[in-house]
Amino acid sequence: MADPMRFVIVGSGNIANTYVDVIRKLPDTRLVGIASRSGRKPSRLGDDPGVEVQSSLRDFKAPFDAVILATPNGLHHEGIIEAARLGRHVLTEKPLEISLQAADRSIAACRKAGVSLGVSFQRRMSPDNAAVKALISSGKLGRLFAADLAVKFFREQSYYDSAPYRGGWAVDGGGPFMQQASHQVDLYQWFFGMPRAVKSFTATLAHRMEAEDHGAAVLQHPGGMIGTIVASTVARPGFPARLEIHAEAGSFVMENDTITRWMVDGLDNPSRRPSGTVHSGAGTAGALVADTWGHETIVSDFVRAVRDKRPPAVTGEDARLTTELILRIYRAARK
Repeated sequence: MADPMRFVIVGSGNIANTYVDVIRKLPDTRLVGIASRSGRKPSRLGDDPGVEVQSSLRDFKAPFDAVILATPNGLHHEGIIEAARLGRHVLTEKPLEISLQAADRSIAACRKAGVSLGVSFQRRMSPDNAAVKALISSGKLGRLFAADLAVKFFREQSYYDSAPYRGGWAVDGGGPFMQQASHQVDLYQWFFGMPRAVKSFTATLAHRMEAEDHGAAVLQHPGGMIGTIVASTVARPGFPARLEIHAEAGSFVMENDTITRWMVDGLDNPSRRPSGTVHSGAGTAGALVADTWGHETIVSDFVRAVRDKRPPAVTGEDARLTTELILRIYRAARK
């Protein structure tokens, strides 16, 4: 059996705690370090003497194979480029970056260094999402007519007050489209591809913040399908992410990555959701991630991908498309 992959987590906030738990659960991973500019450790780490804490990746004495970036959105490229220069593989939290220029620099740095770059859009690993992707790709649904995605979450003002960058453009890269709903926007473009036209409106309605806290987009696709995406943090008390797909063969509904209604002629419901793996939809009312199944799956795939010398489940190039779509929605809203 191969030795566990040795990870350094960059960052010390809520999502860093998630990765601390994940690495401890997986038999083929080991946490050897925390890189934190502030010197803080993730609260879930405790006083583990086997985990080194440094302010920079360059300062670590313990050997490590890969890094997990748990830093704010607009800082991802800094950690990716630094890790690539050190010859370390990189798994970054979503989104890849908040600009296409930073995304391209990140991809190029990893390609030049010959290291893997993966992105934690772990909802692609959901059995039902994978089944829907395969079904759409097969053409068995016939012509796609409409896809309506609603990501109606809620955040208290205290969430945006908890850090000066939250809900801003420079570091978060925007409001719920770039932050809370980016997982679902990633699924949308994975399922349906990039639209040929986008119209959108955004507004800041209920929070003191720089970017939007609610918005809606209408997307027209090359095959004629019209899609809608609503992303929000004003929908008290917060609701499960919901996707309705209407096609020539019929309709079905997904909530939190699970097929909940199936009305398609001549096709059995492909739901493969095993018990115990339902995403909690932690984003509905808070920032904490209670269900780590998806993160465990994406980290496990990343380890296997590095060892098998294959691309990870979600590559930098894949995730760049999601950033591109979100930026198109924002540009359309500014017009």
